[in-house]
Amino acid sequence: MKNLITLITMICVCQFSWAQKVDYKKNIISVDKVEIAKVEVEKENFGLTKNFNLYAMNGEKLIIAVLSMEYEADKTDNSSMYYRMTFVPTNQVGIFKLSSLGQEKGFVNLIGKGKIIDGNQLNADKVANLIASKGVTPRTAVHYNLVQRDRAWPIKMKETKKIEQANEEIGFFTAAGSVKGQDAYDFFIPSGILVAKVNFAGGNNAQNFELFTPKDNQRRVVSIPQTEVVKFLASAVDPNELTLKRVVKWLVENNYL
Repeated sequence: MKNLITLITMICVCQFSWAQKVDYKKNIISVDKVEIAKVEVEKENFGLTKNFNLYAMNGEKLIIAVLSMEYEADKTDNSSMYYRMTFVPTNQVGIFKLSSLGQEKGFVNLIGKGKIIDGNQLNADKVANLIASKGVTPRTAVHYNLVQRDRAWPIKMKETKKIEQANEEIGFFTAAGSVKGQDAYDFFIPSGILVAKVNFAGGNNAQNFELFTPKDNQRRVVSIPQTEVVKFLASAVDPNELTLKRVVKWLVENNYL
């Protein structure tokens, strides 16, 4: 009798493990050979980092997964990145760790093994369980002091990507890539602390920009209207220099830079 119980237990375990097998081919996630979702990959920083959109097989968007830079790095784990995942149909949000060297694979396994998709929908209870069991609560990183300088002087942007005022470096910026017509930039104070993530469409004719500021954990759209239409700009600083100058002006005036 004891041997029979052991055999039954082993069969159940094997069946459970088999059912958990996750496959990923041509951006399609399959679990137990059943296709459950499609993954759209958005590459940034020349492919070093990625964001993900997950769609049901009928095309409905289920999840938006975006790399989050606003959190303190885990000092015990330098091989992972934090991702903010928005579960669109259920209006739930969680923060998860994905491997720096296998972001896409980590995302696929998290979703496939989480069993959160029922047909073409998300199961809200299973999403909640995934957030509770696999989600993390990292600390928001950002306490910094701005460089002391004379704000009466004009702001200059250099070819080196440095931002100066009165011959004093007040920060620098990096281009973070372009996805679907949106150009992205990160802004830092001289010590290297990230103070703003910005993206906009329209190049030098952009009328607004999307902004995330880790200091107060705020996301917003900022208006920077202009009437002049720029058809061509030769710039050694950046192809979007005119818009970046207006962005920097706003960041300085609002004490982020």
